[in-house]
Amino acid sequence: MLRSDDRILTTHVGSLPRNAVLTDLLIRGEDGEAIDRDELRQQSERAVRYVVDKQVASGVDIVNDGEQPRVGFQTYVAQRMRGFGGESKRPRPRDYTDFPTLLAQLPHRYPRRAKVSNAPQAIAEVRYEDLAPAEDECRMFRAALDKLPSPPVGTFMTAASPGIIATTLLNAHYDSYEAYVFALSREIAKEYELIARDFILQIDAPDLALERTVLFQDKSVPEFIKIAEMHVAALNEALANIARERVRLHCCWGNYDGPHIHDVPLADILPVLTQAKVGALSIEFANPRHQHEYPALKRAKLPPEFLLLPGVIDTKTNFVEHPEVVANRICEAVDAVGDRSRVVASCDCGFGTFAGSELVAEEVVWAKLKTCREGADLATKRLWGKA
Repeated sequence: MLRSDDRILTTHVGSLPRNAVLTDLLIRGEDGEAIDRDELRQQSERAVRYVVDKQVASGVDIVNDGEQPRVGFQTYVAQRMRGFGGESKRPRPRDYTDFPTLLAQLPHRYPRRAKVSNAPQAIAEVRYEDLAPAEDECRMFRAALDKLPSPPVGTFMTAASPGIIATTLLNAHYDSYEAYVFALSREIAKEYELIARDFILQIDAPDLALERTVLFQDKSVPEFIKIAEMHVAALNEALANIARERVRLHCCWGNYDGPHIHDVPLADILPVLTQAKVGALSIEFANPRHQHEYPALKRAKLPPEFLLLPGVIDTKTNFVEHPEVVANRICEAVDAVGDRSRVVASCDCGFGTFAGSELVAEEVVWAKLKTCREGADLATKRLWGKA
């Protein structure tokens, strides 16, 4: 895990916008249509090279492949593991129940996008028998990195947590929900270990916050915390063979521009997050619903083995934050952690969570990452007294 003793480093959460051709291929492939697999590979390779170059040009220190070959940050699992079929009936977030006009807008805003609430479900024993697609994605990323004039400061690649897979690709086979989660843990561990050999592994685990308002919206906060603790236990089992320093954990309340009035407070879930055997936590702090959460972090005193990757850029709006705003947010994060070397400036969530459902225009994404860099430079000057 990358600390810095002389400046604030920058990164992001993982997914980046896909071009129209690649988006079409990914969605058609997920729908079961016959597509040209060679064309998909070529388009994916070009897209990975493009987003790597754009990240570097925008001043990002710790880069990734933008999840370009994946149809969705967690639904890609159904295309790599065996045992899935049919259709899940995932409930909508409570936001859409309380604000039905918002729900009515969705088909107009996203006329064609990857499956989310209707993803496949587990209809047999889940098995990860063919790592070739994951190996191919790693190969594409390495190839793009090799073409850079000089290597970036750091690299990472994302993978879905057992919990978010289980809450999206619902269980229609196992005797209990817990048995399903741990079955997923044992299988997804293969992908984790593959990624961690070459890159920092980022675990995407919105289940540890978001699912309080989705699959577990009928549960009390204490009941939800117990479920989240079980999710973390399953994750830790999957990470057993990977050093803590090779893993960072992303948790969020859902990358959609809803009211978010039912979000579970950070103070309630932070003790759960710190149970994870990882070296860094990536948490939302930039959007209007969670900008106030730093005092909870300061009271909890982030354990010394953790770095913090605070969201200082909002991924749900096309506003480009002013560098001074970004610097203020970084300095607030440093104050909460108490150590400038343990803070890496990041974004709230991904910019391309699912193919076809990007909230931020591509050109604005690069502007936001550039302003993150500028804000980090201002914060460096404040925190170290130098440019």
